Amino acid sequence: MLVIIDHREMVTAGYASGFNSEGVAATGFCPDEFRDWVRSVALKDLNAIEGFLLGDCRERETIPRIIRERSDAPVIAMSESQSLEQTLQLFAAGVDDVVRKPVHCREIMARVGAIRRRAETTRDYASYGKMDVYFDGRDPCIDGQVLTLPRRERRILEYLVANRGRRVDKSQIFNAVYGIFDENVDENVIESHVSKLRKKLRAHLGCDPIDSKRYLGYQFD
Repeated sequence: MLVIIDHREMVTAGYASGFNSEGVAATGFCPDEFRDWVRSVALKDLNAIEGFLLGDCRERETIPRIIRERSDAPVIAMSESQSLEQTLQLFAAGVDDVVRKPVHCREIMARVGAIRRRAETTRDYASYGKMDVYFDGRDPCIDGQVLTLPRRERRILEYLVANRGRRVDKSQIFNAVYGIFDENVDENVIESHVSKLRKKLRAHLGCDPIDSKRYLGYQFD
């Protein structure tokens, strides 16, 4: 999930819609609402945030510091002018990257993924036996053949693999895939998505790499 901060609702709504069309949950805040939210939200929900997109607001140099108090997720600032002084100020404030508008949602997603990989010293894909799982929006490959998955199932697989070795519950997966503010979808839909994903993986791998324990959640084994 991505969070956009900008004092213009038109900007936050536009980018949220763009990310959602790419299969990435996103929501927007005005600066005042965001400050209150990020300081009070439960860490379990905050950990579902993959990155923050900082647009135009008076608090551009204080918001990154507030984020860093509670989250290590990448912070990318958008700039509407070529100003070296402004860019340096943003980096000094703690942002991880500065991009010039207009910028496509896919580029922002790629930059977020690159920052996270550098922080975790991981590659842009993970190999498990004969399966490669990518973190840039591509479908996984098994024995060199693409396994086409619906975008929700692909995002769930990416999330489980990114958290390999840790058991994650249904709520955590839902927050990462659908966003923590989507009240129009029941989080029980995750059970259906995971069931379909496991069936496909069993058919192509000959085994089920996703371990499920009732009340405890799922773990990529």
